[in-house]
Parts: sequence; C-alpha cells; structure tokens
Amino acid sequence: MVQVPEKGMSSFDVARMRVELSGMIGSRSQKAYQPHYEQVVIRMKDKGSPPVDLVIVRGKRAYLSGRDRPMPQNPSSFAMTLRKHIGNARLVDVEQEGFDRVLYLKFEHGRGVVTLVIEMFRDGNVILVDESGEIIQPLTSASYRSRTLKRGEQYSPPPPSLNPREINGIGFFEKFGKSDQDLEKTIAGRANLGRSYAGLVCKLCGLDPRSRIDELDDGSKEAVIKTIKDLIDQADRPGKAFVNTHPDDSHNVSFSPFSNAPVNNVMKAELDSLSEAIDHVFGEHDANALARRMTEKVEEQSGGGEEDRLSRRAAQQRSGIDAFTEEASELQKIGSDMLTNWAHLEEIRTRIDSHIKDVGWSVAANEAKRSEWIKELDPAKKTAKVYLRDSNSAPGECVEIEVEGTVHQSAQRYFERSRSLKMKAQGAKRALEVTEKRQTKISSKAEKDRSKGRVKTIKRTRKFWFERHRWGIVGPGRLIIGGRDARGNDLIVKKHLSNGDLYLHADLHGAPSCSLKRLDGLVESESDSSHDEGVAMLSLVQSIEGAPSDLQVLGEEEKEEAATMAACWSRAWGAGSAAATAYHVRPSQVSKTTESGESLGRGSFVVRGIRGWHRDLVLKLAIGLGTVNGVPLPIPGSPRTISSICQRWVEIRPGNMKKEKAASIISKSTGLDHDDVLSALPPGNCELIDNGLLTWS
Repeated sequence: MVQVPEKGMSSFDVARMRVELSGMIGSRSQKAYQPHYEQVVIRMKDKGSPPVDLVIVRGKRAYLSGRDRPMPQNPSSFAMTLRKHIGNARLVDVEQEGFDRVLYLKFEHGRGVVTLVIEMFRDGNVILVDESGEIIQPLTSASYRSRTLKRGEQYSPPPPSLNPREINGIGFFEKFGKSDQDLEKTIAGRANLGRSYAGLVCKLCGLDPRSRIDELDDGSKEAVIKTIKDLIDQADRPGKAFVNTHPDDSHNVSFSPFSNAPVNNVMKAELDSLSEAIDHVFGEHDANALARRMTEKVEEQSGGGEEDRLSRRAAQQRSGIDAFTEEASELQKIGSDMLTNWAHLEEIRTRIDSHIKDVGWSVAANEAKRSEWIKELDPAKKTAKVYLRDSNSAPGECVEIEVEGTVHQSAQRYFERSRSLKMKAQGAKRALEVTEKRQTKISSKAEKDRSKGRVKTIKRTRKFWFERHRWGIVGPGRLIIGGRDARGNDLIVKKHLSNGDLYLHADLHGAPSCSLKRLDGLVESESDSSHDEGVAMLSLVQSIEGAPSDLQVLGEEEKEEAATMAACWSRAWGAGSAAATAYHVRPSQVSKTTESGESLGRGSFVVRGIRGWHRDLVLKLAIGLGTVNGVPLPIPGSPRTISSICQRWVEIRPGNMKKEKAASIISKSTGLDHDDVLSALPPGNCELIDNGLLTWS
C-alpha cells in the first residue's frame, strides 16, 4: 500500500487555496459525488475549459484535480442533497473564515444563494447552508460545547482565534504578558500559525525557537511581525507551490505555498499551483477512494478481522482521551480565570441578585439582554451566563455562575467537571493499554504468519459471483466458469453464456457446461503495492484489454487451456484418465430445443453444427496464491497462466491424495480458507507438485 502522509492543510494553505478557488468563480457545479464516506467530489465546469474536480477530504484537504477517478453508480444521500441544491449553480464567491481552516464557497442559482462550508480541522466537516444561515445538511452531524452542526440548526463557525492579518506592531506581543512558553510555541498557538510554520518564522528571522518571548528585543519582535505578514501576503496571492521530500524517507512528503521549507535538508519540487502540489502527494490515494470503500464493504459484511476491530477501537479510545483531556484543560482554565476575576464576577452576581429581588426572574431575564456583561439568565437553573474581562477590560470569555451561590462555588463546579473528565481520560487510557496489548499479540501472530508465507484471511458472508461455479483463468486472465451440478449447468448457459463467448464441454456424459468469458477476467492490480511478498494482487474486471469480438479467433493454445479446464472438472479426473477429449462451440450452437418426441433433462443441452475438438488433453491445472479486490483467494487456472501471474503456485494432477487432505495442506501453508481451497480443487484424488506455494522462504 502506498503510504500517505497524514499532514492536513495549514491556515496558510487554506489562504492560498482560497485564491486558487477564486479563479473558478463563474464556473458551474455539474455533479456531486461521494466515492468514500470521508470524501466529497464536486465536478466544476467553466466555459471553454475541461471539467475539473473539487476534491474535499473531510478534515484534511480541499483542492482542484483533473485526475481521472471512478465514481459510484448510485449517489449517496449527501451527494443527492448537493446535486439538488448546487447542481448547475454558479460559484460566485470564496472566503476564508478569519485565518482559520474554514472555507465558504457561495453558489448562486435561480432559488437564491447557498453556501458550502468546508471545515478542515480536527474531524472536519462539509456543511451545506442556506441563505439565512440554516444548515440544510452536514456531511456528519455533531454537537460541541459551543455549537451544534445538525440539519435545521443555525450554522455557527468555530470559536474565533487570533487573525494574524490584524497584527499591528510589536504591541502584539504585549497580549501574551509574561509567558513562560518559548517563541515557537507562543506564535504557533497564540498567533494561529501552527507548529510547522511557527518554526519557519523563527528560521527566517534567525531566532532560537526556544527563546522566551519576554527576552526578545524590539528589533526581534518587529522581525517576527514582518515575517508573518510577508508569509500571509504570499499566501494571499497566486503563486507557485512546492513539494518537499526528505531524502532519507521517501514517504515523508509535504506540500507548501512557500519556497522556504519549514525543515532543513529536503528535496524540493516546484509546481504551478498548490492544487497541483496536493494532487502530487495525495492524488493517487484520493482517486482510489471508491476501490478502498468497496474493499471496506467486503470487510464490513464479514464484520472485519480482529486486527481491524482493535485498530478502530484504539483510534476511538485515543480520540476520547484527547477530547476528555482537552475539555478538562479548558474547564480548569475557566475555573482559574473565574477566581482571578472574582471581584468582577462577584459585583455582577450581587447586582443580578439584587435586581431579581426587586423585579423577579422573568423581568430580569428580559432586561439582561441589554446588559454589556450579561449574556442571559436562566430562571429554571437560577444561573447567569456572564462575560469575564479580557486584556483590554472588554467583555471576553462567557462563563456560567450561580446567582444565589458564590463565585467560588461556581468556579468549583468547573473544577469538578474538569476532574470528572480527567478520570474518564484515565479510564480510557487503561482501556487503551488493554487494546494495545491485544494489538501487539495479534500483530506478533500476523508477523509469524507472514514469515511463514501465510496470508491474512477474511471471513466473508458474501462471495464473488463466479465462486458459485467452478472457475479458473486462462490466457491473459480470462475467466472460465463451469456448472457444479445440473442446475448450475442451466445457469451457466442461460445467464453466463453471451455472444462472443465460447461454450466448452468434455466429451463425457455428465460433464459440466462451461463458458469462457470474452470480457470478464482477473488482471494484475496497479493501485496497491502493499501486498505480502509472493502474493499476486488481482482485480476483477469486465473489459479485458484487447479482447476480440468473438473468441473463436483465439489462438489454439488458449482454447486448449480452456478445454483442459473443462475436462479437469469432469469425471475424467476421478477415473484416473491420462488424457481426455473436449470440444468448443459458439453460444448460438447450444440450445434446449430438441427434435419432435425427444426431451432433455435439467442441465442437458443440444449442440448443433461443427465442433472444435481438443483431443489427448493432459489433465492438469494449477492453483496460485493471490487476492481478488483485496480478498485472499486460491486462484485456479491453467499452469501457463497461473505461473505467469503468481509467484507461488502448485501444479495439480490426478493422484492418490484425497482432495480434503490436499486442501488442508494448501490451507495450512498459505493461510487461505480451507473451504475456498477445497472449492478450487478438481473432483477427485490428486497429486501436488509444489512451485513455492507449500514451501516459501
């Protein structure tokens, strides 16, 4: 599997992307797709230009791409909502929320204006909002302490952070007071630059990132402010973008709108736009979203492996720990700020209490809306939401106090909630330790299996369509399927024998009807390079490249391979025949229609016309180790085809070993499911001639 870096977009990247998307103003949205639950694609078209895709990966990135990508045939409900509201709508504006990782794309159509909000922080979201600010539909519904993202709610942006575009002079540093944090951490968090670009600012200014901000002279402070403004100015203009690769780690790749890399010793590639840079790093991964989702569905239908379940559980536990810890820290800080502002809060509380005694809760609650320091009163809870003083003595953070209690009691409630969340975080950490121990045990077993050449099996509740029949591959990976019984023979001819295919049959009574498919087959996959050594990665296709319009024109070698497969599935195998005979005809020569007075039983057919005979067929086939669309399977077929596709394979001939024992040997050596192997073996005793399948090193 191609390793994909986890880096999301910074506020600088979002600022540059706003500029690039603004270049699409005037274009129209054609269709919306959702190839994966985490990804939304909106196809945009401008006059005189080819369509381009706006690719949105939830919480990670948004960029333009001209790359080909498969799309689902059936749109999701969210994609249908987007098509309804922005289909053929014109993009009229693109804005960034302050200096946050939030973009607003405004679309105009005959019914008015709707806004697509793209949030690229934490878990992220994509929200469709109407002209009044009401949420039409979010990609994912969520509730936070400060806002709710659900259908029908008013959309609220995340709590605002400092916008470095508004930094004016070295007075900016005075807002931090006597901070004991170093320079890099301070401007990363307080100036909303992020750790990477805070380090770049320090590097460009020639300052030690670990220096204390209260130790900086005015010249150094001015240099920091000027550098931040210069970087923002670059991000707010069209320009080149850069892909940075670490020479010692080819998977450590990042993108940036700046020529100066945040870290040293990287190989740098210049591209025309940030979208091109992101597409260079993530494009192939994002374009394969539909294939990943299809593989995940197979695992979901089977409940997934234990390793997958543990991985999901560990991710949820880590997310919970982070959320508990972060909220606990916020609540503790609020409690501390309340004690620091005790006199201010006590004055407000006393005034509210006195006013309530004079006019009552109802009147006081209505009048509170006109107060500068009071947000609202809650008569039911007998509490008030009031504002603390900020550094400029203006209304700042909002806190809740008990009107009939004391400020210390109100602060204590925040401390108690903080302690409760810290205890939850500790409990989640203990649960995570148990999960990680189990993961280590499972990983150790998986590593042991890999060292012995065994693949990780997937328990399935659904199988591929061809597994209902006998099946194998010949030639370039072309599928040949045969009936397992009379009912299966009927199904092969009625449903799976199309114009251009070949019908094959061994010259023995009761032999299976077989169909050599013209277009259906298995081809080597190019989208995934992560497979275990010796395991062929195959994809099921319905359009084999270079397929003729009629398989009658195939070379004799491939026809003979298919005829041999048909003979191997007949009773010639169990009879111990050294050779067998089979024939092929066109589908039009196969019929259920008999002469007057005759009848045919289930699974029997009349074949008319000239037959193509294959005599003295040597009974042998092969089974290779591979995956089909990510599912480990034994791959049966002709020895020539299997040996060319699979590194590990075994040749199978008639012999004295019971097929159940042969299946057990193959299953233990490869990790493949025993029933899958048994299903792939011919109908009788056999002999195994190993070519790396049973012994792998």
